[in-house]
Amino acid sequence: MSTSMTTFAVWTSAWLSGNAAPDDVLDAMAHWAPMHEVVADDDGTATVLDLPADGEPAATPAALLGALRRGGAESARLVLPVPGDVRGLGGRSAFSAAALRHGEAAVFGGAALGVVTEEVAEGILRWTVFDLPEPPRAEHVPIGEAEHGLTQAVRDAAGALAELDVARDRPGVREEMAALLRLATRSPWPDGMPPRALRVLQRASEVGVMIALAAEDEPGGALSSSAAIRRSEALRPVHDAVRTARSAAVDEAVRVLSDHAERR
Repeated sequence: MSTSMTTFAVWTSAWLSGNAAPDDVLDAMAHWAPMHEVVADDDGTATVLDLPADGEPAATPAALLGALRRGGAESARLVLPVPGDVRGLGGRSAFSAAALRHGEAAVFGGAALGVVTEEVAEGILRWTVFDLPEPPRAEHVPIGEAEHGLTQAVRDAAGALAELDVARDRPGVREEMAALLRLATRSPWPDGMPPRALRVLQRASEVGVMIALAAEDEPGGALSSSAAIRRSEALRPVHDAVRTARSAAVDEAVRVLSDHAERR
C-alpha cells in the first residue's frame, strides 16, 4: 500500500527539483501523522547536517528538508527491502539494518543520505537520517515491466488461492477493503504527477489490500498448516510484484517531475 515513505520520496523529489514548495511537502507529510520527529543516526551525521542526534530532543520536518538541501540531495529513490531481497541498500550498515527492520526507506542521490521512518507512538512518526558511505546502486525496473508483472502475479495467484478456497468473498470484506484503501490513498500528490505512476500506485494499493485480506486465517479456507504454507507461497510473488510496482511508480514520478523542472 502507499505509505508515508512513498509520499515523502515523491514530494521531497518534487521540492528538490523545483516542482513543489517546502510547505507542500510538510502538508503532505502531515496526512500520515499529526506529529513528526527528526533525528540523525549518529553524532557525526548530526554535526554535518545540523540535526539532533538520536537520544536528543528531536527536530521538525522543516529541519529535515533543510538537512537534505545542505547535504546536496537531488532526488529520492524508494527502497522496499524484505529478508532475502535487500537490493538498493548497499552493504551491511546501520541504515540497511534499519531499512530492513521497517521494510522501507528513501535513498537520496547526490547526497548519499538514507532516511528511515517508524511510528514511535500513536500519531508520532520518527524520521532518522543516515549518512551512507556511498550511494547504493540503483535497481531500476521500467514502470511498464513492473505494471505487467503485477498483473501477471495477481492472475497467477488467483488460481492458486481459488484451489485453496481462500479467494471466496465473506461478509463485510468490501467494507474492509474500502477502509484500507482510504488509509492507503489518503495523501495528495504534486502537480504534474504522471498519470501512469498514479495508476500503478493505485493498483499496487488495491492489490496490497487484497493480499492482506487474503492472508487472514479467519474466516477463510486455508486453516491447516500445510494449506497456510501453500497460501503463503501463492501470495509471495504478489507481495514482490507490489513492492516492485511501487518502487517503479515512484521512480517514474521522480523522473517526470525532474524533466518538467529542466524544461522550464
